[in-house]
Order: sequence, then structure tokens, then C-alpha cells
Amino acid sequence: MFDVAQTLGQLTVEEKAALCSGADFWHTVPIPRLGVDSIMVADGPHGLRVQPDANDHSSMNSSLPATCFPTAAALGSSWDPGLIASVGAALGEEALAQGISVVLGPGVNIKRSPLCGRNFEYYSEDPVLAGELATAFVQSVQSQGVGTSLKHFAANNQETDRMRVSADVDERTLREIYFPAFERCVRQAQPWTVMCAYNRLNGTYASENYWLLTQVLRQEWGFAGLVVSDWGAVWDRVAALSAGLDLEMPPDLHRSPAALVAAVESGRLAETVLDQAVSRVLELVARSPHTGSQPVIQDFDVEAHHLLARRAAAESAVLLKNTAATLPLALSPGATVAIIGEFARTPRYQGAGSSKVQPTRLENFLEEFSARVGAQVQVRFAPGFALDSDALADGLAEEAIAAADGAEVVIVLLGLPASAESEGFDRSHLELPASQVALLRRLRGAGAPVVVLLANGGVVDIASWRDDADAILECWLGGQAGASGAAQVILGEVNPAGRLAETIPLRLADSPAYLNFPGEEGHVRYGEGVFVGYRHYDARLIEVAYPFGFGLSYTTFSYDDLAVRLSGSDSAGDLTVPVSCRVTNTGTRGGSEVVQLYVGQLDPAVVRPPRELKAFRKVALEPGESTVVEFALSSRDFAYWSVAAAGWVAPPDSYQVAVGSSSRDLHCSATVQWPGPGSGGRPLDDQATLQEWLADPRGRDALVAVVGMDAGGHPRGIVGNAELIRVVGNFPLRKLAVFPWTGLTHEVVDAICADRAGKKVP
Repeated sequence: MFDVAQTLGQLTVEEKAALCSGADFWHTVPIPRLGVDSIMVADGPHGLRVQPDANDHSSMNSSLPATCFPTAAALGSSWDPGLIASVGAALGEEALAQGISVVLGPGVNIKRSPLCGRNFEYYSEDPVLAGELATAFVQSVQSQGVGTSLKHFAANNQETDRMRVSADVDERTLREIYFPAFERCVRQAQPWTVMCAYNRLNGTYASENYWLLTQVLRQEWGFAGLVVSDWGAVWDRVAALSAGLDLEMPPDLHRSPAALVAAVESGRLAETVLDQAVSRVLELVARSPHTGSQPVIQDFDVEAHHLLARRAAAESAVLLKNTAATLPLALSPGATVAIIGEFARTPRYQGAGSSKVQPTRLENFLEEFSARVGAQVQVRFAPGFALDSDALADGLAEEAIAAADGAEVVIVLLGLPASAESEGFDRSHLELPASQVALLRRLRGAGAPVVVLLANGGVVDIASWRDDADAILECWLGGQAGASGAAQVILGEVNPAGRLAETIPLRLADSPAYLNFPGEEGHVRYGEGVFVGYRHYDARLIEVAYPFGFGLSYTTFSYDDLAVRLSGSDSAGDLTVPVSCRVTNTGTRGGSEVVQLYVGQLDPAVVRPPRELKAFRKVALEPGESTVVEFALSSRDFAYWSVAAAGWVAPPDSYQVAVGSSSRDLHCSATVQWPGPGSGGRPLDDQATLQEWLADPRGRDALVAVVGMDAGGHPRGIVGNAELIRVVGNFPLRKLAVFPWTGLTHEVVDAICADRAGKKVP
């Protein structure tokens, strides 16, 4: 293995420039004379897409067989970092077997709008959940000696005009919503690479954004790895490299290397800056387990990984409705079950685009369900509808109704066809194809209980047809073993434990980005600010179909003994809020509950969501079993991003700490007084208002000392006049010195500000 520093010193400028662009679509550039080989990367958020044919990069169907795990939309609904870690470890093993050094995932972009065509590749609308799951994924993949690529940094939340659109986002919103998942993963897991987004951020391409790639990612968060472009995201190679983008993929071999050489020779680009990027490329190659000259082999445990994919699918399914305990099915010998829907034999199990996987094996629900119930249960099947048609064909409908006639239960598989959602375009509505909904309503008339299984990457409208179903199981895009996973759940072999990682609205018009998505004339304004997902619905008291965190079980749980206290001190820097509660399985089946912890400031001076997820824990309990779940909140969990202070501010105030099973089902809550003073805040200077001075205990003491006390022991002037404070308390201190009745003069303001220089207010 070569020495990075020594090798760097032996490279020519031309070789350095070449190393900062790929050799081809999937490989880095080798330098044979110095022992630097190439390495291979591959798509792989939910399964590898390794293309052995170096001349066929455009085809999405030419990859080697690999395990197709459930997509991130499904895995996010598991709320289970341990499960994600198991999937990550398996992907790492397959990467080792297939000669891959870096898996291009995970995607942690926030689900800003339910219409985003790539939502199937992202975990959640919440940054804490997305960040925790991504961290587990990155750590487990990299534990196998294979790198990851955390993507797409940043504000890549739509497919419309994705290569050019400017995402116009204020800094507070970036810091609170769109950055934290990246930040958590970088700080805790150090992915080998971070992939920049296609889009512009506030007018500057992400690939050329120095503030984004260098100041925030490297200097603030301590990222030590390599920044790679999304495929085709580089416009100006010199500007991108100067901003902190190390590796361009795929290479623009006719322009980029020559542009870097010319920039160095002209002095427009310092060679030391080029050297930094080259060092990161060399470090990535040096730590990689493979080189491009190694043969591609397959020797991972195909069957074990298929079983893991089945477990992941089953544990990610979300039970949305279960009237009169329709599920799990209790089928007697001789029973008849009708299975309706083309998806039963033609499964929709993954998204379309760059993440498309060639599965090692593919199940369908008709076969898997029939095998599980055995010959003693009669299974009838009818396709019911054509996958790519909105019109309900009379012949197909009549066949489905005939199959349902006399059945004890009707299982209907509905969902979005592949043509409805994909990388590359956004959806225009949330509805299922009209033919499917029309068929469901006709089947309802058969008289038997109706169970709906959904296959979709992004949320769909459910409210308009849910009364026509007795039970609804959201299966998402469940991967190659999604069929057997769904069968296990509805037959009771697995107790559903999935919880929604995104809100399902009643109407598209209720969604937070409705008026600002996908933008116009090259710009998309993030006008909803920090009110994304449940933060929006909860703040505006908007009724939803199903709230964030929701999911039913075949058992029940109770919460009690919530304990919230302060520990440590602000002065010592160890102030925390330990939280604990007891959770008990009060039902008759073993099952898992996702305990969700939310925090909300009760009287905020800035507009904040009423509650925000700060931690969660998934616990498995047998009937009658209890466990105490513990959390520890830090100042960051009480803070918002203050643009004025350029930092996180945790104001002293009362906060509600609540635990529950969704953002709208909070079983226990308590109030804690966060003492502050909080980090950051604007300086206590002459531009700070009287109210800001009085809100800070030390600022108030300084004012009282200056104005003095009257005979009754009350502060003199405006400081002691509550009525005047209400009227002019929002005046800066300097302006109050103009009015003689305030008790403040310019000299007094100068003195007090000099004394308090550098003091911060919350």
C-alpha cells in the first residue's frame, strides 16, 4: 500500500488534476507508476447496482444480482436503528463480494413535500429520525471495511428542474430541518464520503458552495472524508474544487482535468488547494478494500440476506386501520380467501432510477400467501385492474367480484405503478389510480371483510377510500421479500411494529409546501420555514389522515411513571435533563412499541413548532412485561438556531417534555424549567431592546443598579414601569436615552454597555 504524503509529493500537476475526476462512470483514476490503483463505487441505498460492463452505464437493468432490501421509505418506518444496522452490514458484505469500495448511500434528505419523486429513497420528514437511522446505516456498512456516501448535501427535496433549481432557504430552516441529519451522521459516524446535491442553494450550486462544503461540513462539523459530486453536478470544475469538492463523477475528461491544470499554471488556483483534494482522493483509495483490477465475485450468503430482507419488510409495515380486529387473519380449514390486484403476481417492490436493483430472488404475494395457508384454505385470484390504466375494465372488474363472492376475506393489493413515481420527476397528486379505487368500492359490496395492502414509495391519499376497507397495511416498497413479509404480518406471524416516518395528510392542499412546490423560474422558495411535516400540521391544528409516528399493533401498551429532572449545571457545561418512563404491554400478544419523546417551549419569543421529536426508542415486550425507557436531553434539544447570534440558543423557559406513540398521541407529559442562560443570543449592547436587557437576569441587575430604587423598593424610571415597558420596551436602549423620563441617558447607556460588553442574552 502506498504512503499518501509521499505519493502526493511525486505526482505531476497533470496527475493531480486527473485524480480529481473519475476514470469512467464508476472508477477513480489509477496512477500505476506510483502503485495507486482505481477503486469502484456503486449505487446502493437499498441494494447494490453493480454494472460490470464498463460500456453500459445508462441501462438500469444491467447490474449484477444483489439483495433488494426495502427502500428507505419502508426502513424509516421501522424506527429501528438495530434493523438498519443489520441491513447496512449485509450491504457491506455484498459490496466486499462484488468489488465495491464505496456504497452510494444513504439518502437523508427531508421529505418536504409528499410529491417528491424520490421520497422512496429518503427516511423521514423529521431530521432526528433520519439522522439516527442514517448513522446506524453508515456505521454498519463501514464496519465491514466499505465506505458510504451520505447524500445529497443539501436541500435536494424535489426532482423538478433538479439540476438547476435554486432552493432558497433561510439559515434557521437549514440548521433546524435540512442540516441536522447530515450533521448527526457526520459527527457520529464519519462517512467516508459526502455527496453534494445537484441543485443550487440560495443561488449557488451545491458543488460550488464554499460555505456549505467547507465552512459548515468541514470546519464546523469536522468532516474528514472526501466530497464527491452527484453524477453530473459539476458545472465549473475550478470553482467546485475551490469550494471543497474533491472528486467529480462521472468525469468530464475533455474539460475538467485541463481546466484544473490551467488554473494552477495561471495562479487562479493555488496548488496547495489542489493538493488537499488529491490527498483526500488518495486517502480514500488507500483505505479501500478493493482495487479496480480485482475480479468481481459473488460469495455472500444469498439466502441469509433474503431472510433479512423479509424481516426488514415485515418490521417496516405500518398497520393503519384494523376495524374489529380483522387482522391477524384466523382462517379455518375450508375457508376461502380472495386475493385481488395485479400487484399480487406482479409486485411493485422498489423505486425506479439510479437505485434500481436486480434482485437475487423475487417473491410475489399470491404464491407466498398460498404457501403459508396451505391446501386447506382455498385461494382465489383475480388481477382486477391493469397496472398502467386509470380506467376500470369491466371484464377484469367482474372477474374480481366473482372471485370475492362467498369468500371469508378479500385481500386487495393496491398501489402506485412504477410509472407514477421515480427519480427524475415529481408527482402531481396523491391519488391512487382511479381504476383501483373504483374496484375497491365494488368489492366492498361483496360483504366480506376487506384487507388492503399498499405498495408505494411516497404517501398516497387514503382518506377518500379508507371507509371501504376494514384493515389497511402500508407496506411501502418492501424489497424482494416484501410479499412474504406482508403475509407474515396479516397472518399474525409478525406483530406489526412499523410507525409512520411521515404524516399522511387528508388533502394535498393541507401539506406545508403546497404553495411553494416545486417553484418557478428557476427558484423554489422554502416559505414554510421550519414548519415541515408534523411541525406544520400540529402548529396549525390541521386534521390529518394519520399523524407522524402513528401505527397500530395487535397488542396494546400503557405509559406511566414519567420522570423529568435537571442534572448538572450550565456553568459546568454538563447540564442535562434525564427523562424516564415505564412502558407496559397490556395486551395478549408480544409486540414492539416505539416510544417517542417530544419537546416544546411553552412561551417562545420566536415562532417555534409546538413540539419536536428529540429522541425515540423501540422496545419489544411480552404480554404483561414492563420496561423503563430512559433518555437524556441536552441544551441542543431545547435550542433553536438564532441567525442574530449565529448559533444555537436555548432560552431559559418552561418546556413541555412528553412521551407517546405519535406526535398527536402523547400519553405522559411534564414541565421542566430550563435554566439557561442558553448559548448564543444577540449581544447586550445599545441596539438590544429594553425587553432583551430585562429578560437577562444579569442585564436586569445592571439596569437596576444604574437607575436606582425608589423609597418603596421599586426600580426608578421606565425599568420599574410595567405599562411603559409594554409600550416602548421594544425600543433599543440607545433610543430610550433620548427620552428624559426613562431615567436613562447616553452616558448611562455607554457605561452600562461597556460593562456588559460581550454578554449574551437568550
